[in-house]
Amino acid sequence: YMAAEVVGGVLANSLALLADAGHMLSDAASLGLALFAIWIARRPRTASHTFGFHRTEILAALVNGVTLVVIAVFIVREAWQRFQAPPEVDGPLMAAVATGGLVVNLAGLIILHGGRSESLNVRGAWLHVLADTLGSVQAIAAGALIWAFGWRWVDPLASLLIAALVVWSSWALLSEAVNVLLEGVPGHLDTRDIEAAMLEVDGVAEVHDLHVWTITSGFVALSAHVVPDADAPDD
Repeated sequence: YMAAEVVGGVLANSLALLADAGHMLSDAASLGLALFAIWIARRPRTASHTFGFHRTEILAALVNGVTLVVIAVFIVREAWQRFQAPPEVDGPLMAAVATGGLVVNLAGLIILHGGRSESLNVRGAWLHVLADTLGSVQAIAAGALIWAFGWRWVDPLASLLIAALVVWSSWALLSEAVNVLLEGVPGHLDTRDIEAAMLEVDGVAEVHDLHVWTITSGFVALSAHVVPDADAPDD
């Protein structure tokens, strides 16, 4: 359907449709990358990769987030040029093609919905499709307004809104992926609470060098040096 949107965007002279098609291309790439990362992550651990290859999914999520931002920059640049001299746009054709894109994107959202809460990688792919879905809605609305009122400036405006949605959807994804790669503490945990809980265990005198980090989505690791009391039992 991306190819259909490219043809429709050229025929209708609509930047919003072309922007939506470009985002749909990134959707296809992000889905392929996410699937490849899942395949790599399932490989067994080795002597040189003791945690396995789970981080591949985080790298894929980071790439998907960066790609979203790059796409948004290109859309903004083209939209700004069109604001200077809004061209003629075929509103009815634009709305019709965007409606087909909306159906395709809704199907993608339904397929990816179940895994988005379990994997940062799948969430990155889901966010691509979500932003594209909202872009299709905006392109439909822009086509209808151009058709009804002849407002040619609505086309670049819709493109800017699509770009804003793309950046918004990628920001949280990028932040979380970078935090994982920097081995930051997962947002739902507090090392002070963990240390306090460890010190409450009978026989524990001190806790040093407490580290908590994420290997991949849902896989949290901890290491620490625990010093027992002199009279603590062996267990």
